[in-house]
Amino acid sequence: MELFIQVSQLLLCLSILVILHEAGHFFAAKYFKCRVEKFYLFFDPWFSLFKRKIGETEYGIGWLPLGGYVKISGMIDESLDTEQLKKDPQPWEFRSKPAWQRLIIMLAGIIVNIILAIVIYTGILYTTGEETINTQELKDGYVFSEAGKKLGFQDGDVILEVDHKPIPTLNYLPVSILFGDQVSVNRNGKIIHLDLLPEAKKYVLSSEGKSFISPRIISDVDSIMPKSEASKYLKKGDIIVSINGMPIQYLDQLKKDLLTHKKDTVSLGILRGEKQVIEKIYVPDSAVLGFIPSANILKNATAYKKYSFLQALQRAPSLSWDMLLMQIKQFKIVLNPKTEAYKHVSGPLRLYQAFSPEWDWLHFWSFTAMFSIWLAFLNILPIPGLDGGHALFTIAEMITGRKLSDKAMEKVQMVGVIILLSLMVLVFGNDIWNIIQNIIKK
Repeated sequence: MELFIQVSQLLLCLSILVILHEAGHFFAAKYFKCRVEKFYLFFDPWFSLFKRKIGETEYGIGWLPLGGYVKISGMIDESLDTEQLKKDPQPWEFRSKPAWQRLIIMLAGIIVNIILAIVIYTGILYTTGEETINTQELKDGYVFSEAGKKLGFQDGDVILEVDHKPIPTLNYLPVSILFGDQVSVNRNGKIIHLDLLPEAKKYVLSSEGKSFISPRIISDVDSIMPKSEASKYLKKGDIIVSINGMPIQYLDQLKKDLLTHKKDTVSLGILRGEKQVIEKIYVPDSAVLGFIPSANILKNATAYKKYSFLQALQRAPSLSWDMLLMQIKQFKIVLNPKTEAYKHVSGPLRLYQAFSPEWDWLHFWSFTAMFSIWLAFLNILPIPGLDGGHALFTIAEMITGRKLSDKAMEKVQMVGVIILLSLMVLVFGNDIWNIIQNIIKK
């Protein structure tokens, strides 16, 4: 059932994005009086799940959920259908329109994706608001996993800047580090600059992703799990200040020491109110005592802002821009072979995992907005076969006054098809490989 819910959310997300993206091309083409022969949700090689012709346009649903398309008369696209080009240009054909009109038609889908993201973010900010965690308030620094320590970090490091820029919210800190080149930290009062090497990022990406960093919190007791070891000796409000006589302050220090005392009894120094007491407690094999800390420093750093509609409308473009910058940085790290980030690119076979196993509308719309920005960025890349490739040649035509011949455009499109097919093989190969690996691990 959980898989069904995740796949359903993915299909709904893709359907919304594809229909609106292609609708941008469709309505722009119609506005400039181009004939649109087909409008398809998903691709339909060999057969379609549904099709119906209304007027001059065939509307349909394909079986391959990798995107969608509109087929505009007189345009050489990835279908490489050039039969119409053997005849003289007709007034309703794409090729007979002025360059500026063709450029608008090509960019219309990208523009719709950007507008859609702004609309969604406006709705989220207006109805739900925005939660941020102020990094300036996290004065105790951060805890890093073994993968994070390979980047050069140490527990307790206070991160000051990434690529010479402060990162004001924890929301963006992990990805900023992964996509950055250098980070400055305050380590025990000393400023240290760490180079973020691609080989170290490779280790992080292959093991833990964004979970390599978390705020450092003190080892206090807020709630206790029933029937746990902690329920026998600890009380709400306790602060653990030592273990076997060695002073500690933070939860990560306690966890580290407990791992070395599995199936053993330790003496915990506890500050209980104004008194300090010693409790002997057995450490189970899991090294988990069974209490939850208050994480007050994290709570105090968390701010929640509610927006009026006008404020949401003003904030949404900035949020969309932040997402676009993240996509650009992500693309940069994927292109660096030393990080091996390309191995972690998810395609349709694994993309459903990005959605919650329970239907979560907030997460759904947040992901859809982010994915809409990603599609806009992907489509604007100057790759033949993508909107950006068409736009590039059209802009060159507008500058030089010379139009690429239909024969040359056909060859360029063939190159684009080869590039896109290669990317599809890579993405599907990654998906299949990861699925096989997960099956083997189980």
